[in-house]
Amino acid sequence: MVYLPDEVLYMICTQLWHQGDFQTLFRCACSGKRLAPIAITNLYRMQAVSPITKKCLSDEDIINDTDSESESDVITNNGSDEDGSDEEISAPCRCLYRPNRIIKKIPSQKKLISMKCTSLWRAIVLSSLGKTLYPYSQYIRTLNLRDLEELIIQSDVRAIISNDLFQGEHPEGFLGNFQDGLEPQSKIDKTKAADRRHPLDSAENASIIGEAITKKTPLLEELSGNISSETLFRWIPRLPRLTHLDVWYSAATKDNGTLVRLHCPSFKRLHIRNSYLDGGESSKRRAAFLNELRPQSLESFKTSTYQSPGPEILHALSCHGESLVELKLNVIPVCMRGPIPQFSLLKGCTNLVSLSLAGTEQYTSLEKSHIDAFLEMVAWLKECKKLRILALKKFFTSPVIAPFFLDETIHLTSLEYEVYGNRDITEIHQALANQTSLQRLWFKVCANNDVHVVDGLVESSSKLVNLTDLRLTATSSALLDRHIVQLARSLTKLAVWSTCGGRLTDAIWGEVSTLRSLRVLDIYASTSFTTNGIVGFIEKLGPGNKGLALSVVQAERRSDLLGTEQELIQETIAKKAQGSFEFHTTDDYQLEYVRL
Repeated sequence: MVYLPDEVLYMICTQLWHQGDFQTLFRCACSGKRLAPIAITNLYRMQAVSPITKKCLSDEDIINDTDSESESDVITNNGSDEDGSDEEISAPCRCLYRPNRIIKKIPSQKKLISMKCTSLWRAIVLSSLGKTLYPYSQYIRTLNLRDLEELIIQSDVRAIISNDLFQGEHPEGFLGNFQDGLEPQSKIDKTKAADRRHPLDSAENASIIGEAITKKTPLLEELSGNISSETLFRWIPRLPRLTHLDVWYSAATKDNGTLVRLHCPSFKRLHIRNSYLDGGESSKRRAAFLNELRPQSLESFKTSTYQSPGPEILHALSCHGESLVELKLNVIPVCMRGPIPQFSLLKGCTNLVSLSLAGTEQYTSLEKSHIDAFLEMVAWLKECKKLRILALKKFFTSPVIAPFFLDETIHLTSLEYEVYGNRDITEIHQALANQTSLQRLWFKVCANNDVHVVDGLVESSSKLVNLTDLRLTATSSALLDRHIVQLARSLTKLAVWSTCGGRLTDAIWGEVSTLRSLRVLDIYASTSFTTNGIVGFIEKLGPGNKGLALSVVQAERRSDLLGTEQELIQETIAKKAQGSFEFHTTDDYQLEYVRL
């Protein structure tokens, strides 16, 4: 028998890792002792993004993911080629594209998934204590303690966690070896142990596990969780390959920037989530951390807060203007408290590839109250010639932004534009038509039933012939059959399409069936579709529509399809395209909305 050299096996498993092919790697790990160590190494390199981890963290599950006993529940394909040539959209991606295609897990499913997720963490903890055949923790590249925290707070599976993770072969559990999370403990009074609070009731105690794991993760690159400044101070010197830090509060960065500079030469990404709760010092802490890093080393900076960045933050970011390629900021403070960002301080950050600027739910009109700041923002955006991904969320419309879209040197590939205010946005629509390089467009505006405005939106969108992902949500109930037909006729590359609309009928199916790459179609509209019309559309699908997920939401009650008709459609789409079908009337949608 001829055996492949270990070098070839290593190359195969590494390629599977790059492709995110969990299922094949899992089978390789089960195939024999020669291949198992190599496959397991690559499996644990991406354990943080495994489908079982994602399922365990959510109370929701994919409707058509019913085979909970199969190996695909533990390890399944979650990747695609960079060129987008994958044959079907994986379940996790489908959940991302289709938030309406999710349901609450039944208790048995949730229990099973939680048990599998707990087993994963159990293996990692045991390996960090040297009690496993393979040193799994040494393979880990990403440690997400938020996953563990979310698992712990699920009250209905707490007993599973307690029994499987903390009892094990030690009467006092794995963490019985740690006193206060740090010092070894030789003996524990079992009577007192039974009466004391469960050892994992808080993020602080979840960090106890991180304390053990980080001592055995020399290859760790990404770290996230509710981590204190003192804890991070201990961990950073152990993580020479750290590149990405994701923390809940800016307080975690206090006095740690210098440590990162000294011990983590490859550090380049920082995400701070809830600094609004840190008090007035959060802006200064973030700025101090950025200033302590090596100049021109930070590539990504994100904040998910309700605090507008102060001049300290913007000035500190300018020290990384040449290296910074990804930036996410909140632009307007809650209720207009605090300063408006001085975008002039970011004039040196012109190498951005991805930018997200978000307002607030108060829908404050920035261009009315602070026109100078708004003009500075537009002027700065026009200097970002490398910008490809742009998200402008919760802004009022303004013609001031139109010149940016009209700039011939700007070539966006992805745009999320969320605006509020019942105003004429025709100028914005016309300007968007200039961005013909767009491949993804998510346009969300306050409903406007002016037919002329909707005509302008459809006319402009129809010129974006490279679009593969189009989402027109909460746009208008004036989108009619002729608008859908025009979009389908013009945008032949669409793979994901989510649209609202008015009284849509079977007249749209003829043109929609010509979209040979369509895999996700969501229709949120007052529709009067018939069984014959939908089945006729399905029968015209081709090989490129394999796995099509079709959903009709907010259909008119009088056009409600009978249960047998829905079953017929589901059977037809499953047989023709291995796809799925959902149908909800307006009453169903309102009931589900009330439940949420």
